[in-house]
Amino acid sequence: MHPLTHTLAACVVGGLLSMGAAALLTFGLPRRWLTRMISFSTGVLLATAFLDLLPEAAEAGLETHTLFALLLAGLLGFFFLEKAALWRHSHDAPAHSHDLARTVPIILLGDTVHNFTDGLVLAAAFLVDPHLGWATALAIAAHEIPQEAGDFILLLAAGWRRSRALLWNGLSSLAAVLGGLIGHFWLSDAGRWLPHVLVIAAASFIYLAVSDLMPWLRQQRGDLAWHGGFMAAGIALLSAGMAFLH
Repeated sequence: MHPLTHTLAACVVGGLLSMGAAALLTFGLPRRWLTRMISFSTGVLLATAFLDLLPEAAEAGLETHTLFALLLAGLLGFFFLEKAALWRHSHDAPAHSHDLARTVPIILLGDTVHNFTDGLVLAAAFLVDPHLGWATALAIAAHEIPQEAGDFILLLAAGWRRSRALLWNGLSSLAAVLGGLIGHFWLSDAGRWLPHVLVIAAASFIYLAVSDLMPWLRQQRGDLAWHGGFMAAGIALLSAGMAFLH
């Protein structure tokens, strides 16, 4: 079978498996648990950025000063993008009010960028060896489950219906197919830009966690142990997936 066929099949099957598992983990969740599970999402997002994406960008050869400059630019860029998205919103709202619904575009954008880079990685692996490619695909699927679960939780907490959350996460997962195509046909240039894309994805996750989720959690009364525990669980689950990946 041609490496491109392997790559596209792995992108589609891996995306469906990780998204389906995440949906099973979250769709049966009682509504009262969503607030606590936002802590889980925060842990997953921060762990993905600091323990996975940024180290991978550095290992791919991105110079340290360039990495941090790009990270800073990404954080500022997401700030201005969010300000532009909120242009029509009322400025009379309390200074400390946080509407989770406004984080949805950043959630989907960050997930799309991450899926795109997964497609690039799969294309590179299958060009080397089909067995390596499928091993990588299985590892990525296991690695993606906690992140997809975190995305579902945030979308549900923002008021989205389950069917709508499933549809948009499915569309986001198609970015892996695009990444796989680009990685296969344009691998040299795609490989050169891969660490830059990883840093932008990390910036989106950090911005979302620090500017929106953590301030929102800070306003919730009580449940400190629950929030801390679920945040630690998100970090631990993501770290376990990374250990399997490597």
